[in-house]
Amino acid sequence: MMTFPNIDPILLSLGPLHIRWYGLMYVLGFMASYFLVRRQIRLFSYQALEPSFENLNLVLILSVVLGGRLGYVLFYNFSYYLHHPLEIPATWTGGMSFHGACIGVLVGGWLFLRKEKLDYWKVADIYVVTVPIGLGLGRLGNFINGELYGRVTDVPWGMIFPGGGPLPRHPSQIYEMLLEGVALFCVLWSQKARPWQISPGSLCRLRWPHGSMVALFLICYGLFRFLVELVREPDPQIGLLRGLFTMGQLLSSLMIVSGLGVWIVLGYRQGMGRGKY
Repeated sequence: MMTFPNIDPILLSLGPLHIRWYGLMYVLGFMASYFLVRRQIRLFSYQALEPSFENLNLVLILSVVLGGRLGYVLFYNFSYYLHHPLEIPATWTGGMSFHGACIGVLVGGWLFLRKEKLDYWKVADIYVVTVPIGLGLGRLGNFINGELYGRVTDVPWGMIFPGGGPLPRHPSQIYEMLLEGVALFCVLWSQKARPWQISPGSLCRLRWPHGSMVALFLICYGLFRFLVELVREPDPQIGLLRGLFTMGQLLSSLMIVSGLGVWIVLGYRQGMGRGKY
């Protein structure tokens, strides 16, 4: 059994103001995305995005917070907030959903880019390959907070979390950091703008159509999250749906299906359904 480090969740206190590790992870994630997106804009010479870049970032940040909070309210604790609606804006009390944030970003970005008459899928691909950095840092923040821990286990690296009772549990936050953060970033960053073949031996090579990185993100994240949920402690207010699946697994399954759907549609638009290959 490994020892939980018991890091103080509060990084710095300035009078009544508390700077928390978890909040710092959000800031670092947004900063990393900002600089990597700007680098890609120069790399891919997509200068049309430059005038709208700062405003788009603001819209996406607001979409993350709004979508994440509403997702938690609707997916994970609807009955409670139905009777306590005034607590819905209280994000400082905790309660954010990645799946809700994902929907919020996709919708918020689409509305903004449509208004600016910019290519949605092209811009989305540029941003989505940077998202795993924020996800990995966020899971590290969860670990420092001692929250979202795993189920009881007897593996040698099990940990006793402050709020998890006397038995060792899977450090599922670390699993998610490695899969949703490190592994997913390596997959997306290595595949961005790469050529691909339709079938072995094919002489026809194309670049991935715009939107392929979004599809790949949805599929890979959904798969990674589904697997980790097998050892992650279910949310106490929900438990297992029909005694089998967690809410996270249900939402992740929908992500995988959505990613496959996007990929099929994009492939058809590239000519896969028109006899070109």
